[in-house]
Amino acid sequence: MELKHILEAVLFSAQKPITPRELRELFAATAEQAEEAEPKAFKKVKEEAIVAALEELAREHEAAARTYRLVCVAGAWQFASQPDYAPWIRTLVGAKNRPPRLSQPALETLAIIAYRQPLTRAEIEQIRGVAVDGVMQTLMERALVEQVGRADVPGRPGTYGTTALFLEYFGLRALEDLPAADELRKIPVKRPEELLTAEPGLATVPPDQLTLEQVEGEKPNVPPSPTP
Repeated sequence: MELKHILEAVLFSAQKPITPRELRELFAATAEQAEEAEPKAFKKVKEEAIVAALEELAREHEAAARTYRLVCVAGAWQFASQPDYAPWIRTLVGAKNRPPRLSQPALETLAIIAYRQPLTRAEIEQIRGVAVDGVMQTLMERALVEQVGRADVPGRPGTYGTTALFLEYFGLRALEDLPAADELRKIPVKRPEELLTAEPGLATVPPDQLTLEQVEGEKPNVPPSPTP
């Protein structure tokens, strides 16, 4: 029995996409439970061998021009029907309610994050030239973007990156499969050493680093009290 045929049977019966790691764990668990000798032979199969078998299987299905194909999206493998047959399948299973399409500003912001992540909001705004508060809220509500860490600058603002759902949304296997966007990657982004701001999501200078001029500059101009 070949590895790729076992994988084909498993994925055909699966109710969700499965990663190579999950498949490796499945092989190990099956070997522990099985009394037959054949499952035990695949107990220590490596992820690299699983991925190679899956890729070979995907090529075979593509060459056979079947009505379905084996695809890898966001690092997980699954069988999917060919787009040409969508009208009949949609009638059979019903159309799912999908969220509205992303606006042009949302797509532009998402592209910046995808190609330049991780980025702070201030850096995203520096590239776009406009505020992105509303757009960022939309992208995070749609689970396409999430906070992935904090920048090593004063104030430690949050940094943002794309999610696994982003890959699934655009049918990408990994970020490396993004189309080339050399111009977007080359846009310089300067991370300021000091930013005097109290806006959420942006870097803020700690109080002990403020200069006297900055502190005085933040005070309102109050005329001196008249002498009696």
